[in-house]
Amino acid sequence: MDEVQVKVKPETVTVYIMGQAYQVPAGLTILKALEYAGFRVVRGVGCRGGFCGACATVYRLPGDYRLYADLACQTTVKDGMYLALLPATPAERRAYDLRKVKPAGDTLLALYPELARCVACNTCTKACPQKLEVMDAAQAALRGEVARVAELTFDCLSCGLCTMRCPAEIPHYHVWQLARRLYGAYVAPRAHHLSRRVQEIQEGKCAAELARLVRLPKEELRELYKAREIEPE
Repeated sequence: MDEVQVKVKPETVTVYIMGQAYQVPAGLTILKALEYAGFRVVRGVGCRGGFCGACATVYRLPGDYRLYADLACQTTVKDGMYLALLPATPAERRAYDLRKVKPAGDTLLALYPELARCVACNTCTKACPQKLEVMDAAQAALRGEVARVAELTFDCLSCGLCTMRCPAEIPHYHVWQLARRLYGAYVAPRAHHLSRRVQEIQEGKCAAELARLVRLPKEELRELYKAREIEPE
């Protein structure tokens, strides 16, 4: 007797995108649910792996007054979710010449005086999808501790969700970028092995090998990559 195959319909949930209800399969990320519903996401999408910070989203859940913020590529849809994608978070980036600013105590505050308005409410930390200690970084920036700010914000994606929720209107991710640039330019130890490699490239030491790799078929190049010898850290 032949077995009868029964097709089971996938479980669906109702999500509200820009106020319109859509039925989407349960278990999808917000980003995939948007595309399943027919939205062609051109802005507000990037790596899809939680690294670029381009897909910031805000949403509410049924019976919950709170406004949640997260990355659309990392957050699973829930039944009754009301959501919207944020292609960008407006925040002014101050102009500066990295060659003329120094990692001095007042540099961050001088360029971003909004830091002085921080009331230590910790809203920024709660909004961070990377679970960074954003408020601690803001306080370190206020004290002029450039190295500490760079350390605390090393994994920042610049998604802007902390800035969007900040009552003091601090453009956090621009402050963090400045701190990391100052740290890299003036504080971090020089990477002598990198300098040597750059010099080798400039002298043409790698030109022949690079040209050979460019000519290789894709499959052969892939096998070489898999078999490469990884240098110890």
